Amino acid sequence: MRVLTLALGLLLPNPGVLAPGKSLGGVRLGMTHAEVRAQWGGSFGRCRGCRQETWYFNYRAFHPQGAAVRFANDRVDAVWTLWKPAGWRTSDGLHLGIPAPQLNVRYGALVTITCGNAQALIVTKGRVTSVFYVFGGKLWGFGLNRPGAIPCH
Repeated sequence: MRVLTLALGLLLPNPGVLAPGKSLGGVRLGMTHAEVRAQWGGSFGRCRGCRQETWYFNYRAFHPQGAAVRFANDRVDAVWTLWKPAGWRTSDGLHLGIPAPQLNVRYGALVTITCGNAQALIVTKGRVTSVFYVFGGKLWGFGLNRPGAIPCH
């Protein structure tokens, strides 16, 4: 069972932007702890039951909307949204809540991985995999991780 504490008063961007293959809310793969704190602030919860160090940035305590950052070897190796934070979008204008087929229109055929009740639609370019989380046929969230990493969090 994973136990976490939720953050108050964070600097998490509202709304955040996914720049596919580059950053999520300004956080990039490979950033250090200090760089993440400089981008999103120091108010975060730590997952106590996760295999890898994971920080949760929530807009309101005990409410799941926000984003998370996972570290490997003291560097960001994954970043993703939590639930469906209002107003988040891609840098090319796709907003959370759009029908999932619009992702294929914009990005072409995407690899689909089942993550429980949701799907992760992924596209890998270079050293970054962009993840589009779909739930109920709609875009629900975003993520970035290393190629080959399982996108289900």
